[in-house]
Amino acid sequence: MVSIKSASEIAKMAEAGKIAAHALNVVGEKLRPGMTTLDIDKIVHREITSHGGEPNFLHLYGFPGSACVSVNEEVIHGIPGGRKLREGDIVSVDLGARYKGWNSDTCYTFAVGEIAPEVKKLLEDTEASLYKAIEAAQVGARIGDISHTVEVYCRERGYGIVQNYCGHGIGREVHEDPEVPNHGKAGHGMRLAEGMTICIEPMINLVGDDVHTLPNGWTVVTDSGSYSAHFEHMVHITANGPVILTKR
Repeated sequence: MVSIKSASEIAKMAEAGKIAAHALNVVGEKLRPGMTTLDIDKIVHREITSHGGEPNFLHLYGFPGSACVSVNEEVIHGIPGGRKLREGDIVSVDLGARYKGWNSDTCYTFAVGEIAPEVKKLLEDTEASLYKAIEAAQVGARIGDISHTVEVYCRERGYGIVQNYCGHGIGREVHEDPEVPNHGKAGHGMRLAEGMTICIEPMINLVGDDVHTLPNGWTVVTDSGSYSAHFEHMVHITANGPVILTKR
C-alpha cells in the first residue's frame, strides 16, 4: 500500500534527509586511501546520532552496520569491516537516518583518489541517470517512466543494469511500496501522486547485468567482476515537480 504524506510528515522526512546528506558529506571530506570500510561506518554512525537521528540501517533485517559500504565490484550491502581502501577504488556508501519516526535513504559512490577514466565515466553517467530519472518523477507520470529513463540512458552508453534490486517507497518504514526498478516500459506501472515519497537508485555495472550474493548472505557483487556504481536520492512528489529531500 502506498502512503501519501502530509506537510508535517514531509517536514520530518526532510529533516531525516538533511541528516543523511550531512553524513555523506562528512564521509566525502574524510575519505582517503588506507581507511577501512569500518572507519566509514563509524563516521556515519557518529554524524547521524550527533545530529538527532538514528542510523536506520543498523539491524535492519539483521544488517550489522550503520551503512552499507560497497567497494569496486560490490554493488550493494557491503558489510563494514577491515577492508582497506586503495587508490583507484570506488566505494558506494548507502545510508539512512530516522528522525521522529520518519526515514531517509540515500547513496553516493565516491572515488578514492585517482580512478581509471572508464570508471570515472561510469560514476558520472550513473549519477546523471539518477537526475534524469528524478526529472521524470512528475505528478501523473508512471513508475515505468522513471524506470525507462534509467534504462535508456545507461543502455545507450553500454552499461549493465542490475535487475534484481530496485528503488522503493519510503516513510515510516525504510522500504515501502511502490518498487521503483531501473528498467521498464514508459507509460506502465503506478501513477505518481502528490505527497508520495520514493527512493530512486540506479545500480549500474561497467560490464553485464548479472549479480550474485556472497556467502556472507549480504554483499551483492557483479558476476563479471567489473566495477559497479550506485547513486540514490529520496524524492517528494509535488505538483510543482519532484523535490530531492537528500540533496547534499
